[in-house]
Amino acid sequence: MPTPEDRLEALGLVLPPPVKLPAGVHLPFCMINVRDDRAIFSGHPRHGADGAISGPFGTLGQDMTTEEGYAAAREVALSVLANLRAEIGSLSCVRGFVRIFGMVTSAPGYSEQHLVVNGFSDTIIEAFGPDVGRHARSALGVAGLPMGFAMEIEGEVLVSP
Repeated sequence: MPTPEDRLEALGLVLPPPVKLPAGVHLPFCMINVRDDRAIFSGHPRHGADGAISGPFGTLGQDMTTEEGYAAAREVALSVLANLRAEIGSLSCVRGFVRIFGMVTSAPGYSEQHLVVNGFSDTIIEAFGPDVGRHARSALGVAGLPMGFAMEIEGEVLVSP
């Protein structure tokens, strides 16, 4: 049976290394918080092949199209999976996605947040299959996010202890 990493590779998707916080940035919380059989991941932006946070920055419906947001949300999924793998050792330890919460910086009147966050959801389901990847989800528009991020996605997964 193929692993999530195998499925990602077959899709031509590559996980970046775990995120490296910029100098001087202090987070009084964990990016991934494992408690018993649950791993809760804090709001994630995208980060690149060098581990540096790379956005996306801007406002959907103004600086970015829905299609660009969808593509960026796929990359946010890869960032989450990279950090999750670094914390639990292997993505095969994920037994199920519980919930996803997507926040999208939105121009007034923009109402396609759900289509943007579909990029995250589709990537998770492609990597884990419909049983493990299935999740509850909310997607909402916000006036702004830290550091000017266009989106931030958080959630919770069940993991093997």
